[in-house]
Amino acid sequence: MGKRRRVDERKTAKSGRSRRHLVLGGVAVAALGGGAMAVYTVFGAGAAAEDGSTDAKAVKSGPLSAAEVRTAATTFLTAWQKGTVTKAAAATDDSAAATAALTGFTKDAHIKDVTLTRGKRAGDEVPFTVKGTVSFKGTEKPLTYKSALTVVRAKKDGEPVVDWQPSLVHPELDEGDRLVTGEAGTPPVKALDRDGGELTTEKYPSLGSVLDGLREKYGKKAGGKAGVELRIVRADPAEDGSDGKSSAEPTDSAKSAKSANSTKSTKEKAADKTLLELSEGTPGEVKTTLSPTLQAAAEEKVAATKRASVVVMRPSTGEILAAANSSSFNVAFQGSLAPGSTMKIVSSALLIDKGLASANKGHPCPKYSSYGGWKFQNDDKFEIKGGTFKASFARSCNTAFISQAKKLDNDSLTKEAQQVFGLGLNNWAIGVSSFDGAVPVQSAAPMAASLIGQGGVRMNPLNMASVVATAKTGVFKQPYLVPPSVDDRTLATASRPMSATVRTQLRELLQYTAAAGTAAEAMSGLGPDYGAKTGSAEVDGQKEPNGWFTAWKGDLASAGVVQQGGHGSESAGPIVAALLKAGSGG
Repeated sequence: MGKRRRVDERKTAKSGRSRRHLVLGGVAVAALGGGAMAVYTVFGAGAAAEDGSTDAKAVKSGPLSAAEVRTAATTFLTAWQKGTVTKAAAATDDSAAATAALTGFTKDAHIKDVTLTRGKRAGDEVPFTVKGTVSFKGTEKPLTYKSALTVVRAKKDGEPVVDWQPSLVHPELDEGDRLVTGEAGTPPVKALDRDGGELTTEKYPSLGSVLDGLREKYGKKAGGKAGVELRIVRADPAEDGSDGKSSAEPTDSAKSAKSANSTKSTKEKAADKTLLELSEGTPGEVKTTLSPTLQAAAEEKVAATKRASVVVMRPSTGEILAAANSSSFNVAFQGSLAPGSTMKIVSSALLIDKGLASANKGHPCPKYSSYGGWKFQNDDKFEIKGGTFKASFARSCNTAFISQAKKLDNDSLTKEAQQVFGLGLNNWAIGVSSFDGAVPVQSAAPMAASLIGQGGVRMNPLNMASVVATAKTGVFKQPYLVPPSVDDRTLATASRPMSATVRTQLRELLQYTAAAGTAAEAMSGLGPDYGAKTGSAEVDGQKEPNGWFTAWKGDLASAGVVQQGGHGSESAGPIVAALLKAGSGG
């Protein structure tokens, strides 16, 4: 994510003609007199001549020179600024896509009087500033933003061309997205917290995507009136060719083998985004379940930690009380990450259900356990001799779970997750777009890895807060941000209840972990009505694993992840514990 050839003045300048110059980002290009503009750029040997002919010289290769980068960038930006779309598109490596996007920039986005100012080159990348005017039915507003382009060698001849990306047109555009100016697709909404206060990004920076999603879903239902705006119309995921894969493929926490299995998720269309409001609409009101106190606390905690995300909910009802992220992407609701050992809550429920484990009975926790050709181990290769399952859970023993894989069917964990914990069915309706977790059916080593939250398992803080809430109450309550009474939607339910035996033992496991296990330090002082589970998840290409922590206290449940945070007890644990303390008044 050689030297520039100079134009032969004998060929470009003719006797008796004066020349003017267009200055673009500090680069002067020749323009003929008499009002006719002609930009002359020589790309080098092998480039197509104006009559369409080419020579037979070898394809250029090797690093681009500074002159080649500047020349290719100037050619593209000059043509775009002048509105000569065909020429601008021809200066890229995907003329068809460039033509469509640059045409839409004028016709659909209604942006005129464009000025493009090239910034200082950094290697093969050239930043630039876009200034223009958005004009629609007599209403105009100035528009300014920054973007960047990268110059590459064309495959056919090695000449320098602009590497086409939708983000060239606007940095927030993705594949298939469009810039459109017109009457807003949906009226604005005023989102309210549970106490009636207005939710804004000025107060709560993490809520940007949430507020966009609320407008997308409830704008027309909330009684507002649409204004006129420039917005990004997002691509339909069914048409964008994306497969929903996790951005980084995790390995088992023993680091003994890498999983090549990826998990396909059903994606919802991302919310359209307003970039510039030309005329205001009249907002309707949508009340949410967010607590202003907890949301403010969550914002403060994640802001102090890089790549942190957290969710707080109420187990008895499913109400989401807070959700915050330190990055712009809403990992809290839409993340798709391996949850590591926090998944052992679901796996423990399965083993107890199947009679393969019991909290206070002896259970193996050797240094190593092999299954499906993979050799798994515990953190620092520890073992527990003669220990109980409760001791293994509290210490987060991987081999205690891997050793039971041979006694399970390939779909055992999938069924437990779906039928008891409500995960992975893509049927949650929280009020905005969310990823509902994925626990795919797997076999051999990846199936065993899933028991410890690796393999193909994918979750986010919302999913894991729901998991610990279900373990606490014994009943799955689908989390929600907007009460279902607002739009009469149906919330997801679990197809079978958790047995009394499983509920009792799960609570005991989680309480013991919070009191004397890996979560004890973070949860200190929050007992006795509490429980917790730590986790870390290895991810290919990361030096440090993702740190996870999920816990409950009273009628509050929370889960958080710090990407590349190391052990969850040290990274996500303090964030989750602080919010449980704040929410309970302790």
